[in-house]
Amino acid sequence: MLDNMPRGTICIEDIEIGMTRHLTKTVTDRDIQLFAEVSTDHNPVHLDEAYAQDTIFAGRIAHGMLTAGLISAVIGEQLPGHGTVYLGQSLRFLAPVRPGDTVRAEVTVTAIDHAKRRVTLETHCAVGKTVVLKGEALVLAPSRKFD
Repeated sequence: MLDNMPRGTICIEDIEIGMTRHLTKTVTDRDIQLFAEVSTDHNPVHLDEAYAQDTIFAGRIAHGMLTAGLISAVIGEQLPGHGTVYLGQSLRFLAPVRPGDTVRAEVTVTAIDHAKRRVTLETHCAVGKTVVLKGEALVLAPSRKFD
């Protein structure tokens, strides 16, 4: 996994509108198999190439929530980082992610409520120039006052 910043914590006092962080990961067959085991989602569109060939996708695809999990990784590891609590996430899946695709997951700060320690983040994932997932996250950011 490649990311653009060190992992750790950015406290609410240091977060600014427009801050952005990302990571890049190539989704492997093993990732898909492990996600199926952990989630108990064994839909054959993810695991069985012969089955998946006869679907709208004409081949296997990664679980959408596996891709969304990369957003969670950016939020939990980089922005705001360690100590962040997820309050909500909207998602729109726009295109499939296939085994072997390299996904770039990115978050950008769009609003900050310092009094409530809440940060709104635009979230998206892309494979090359194709946006595969878009959404918005609301998180409770860590604060130097409480940590």
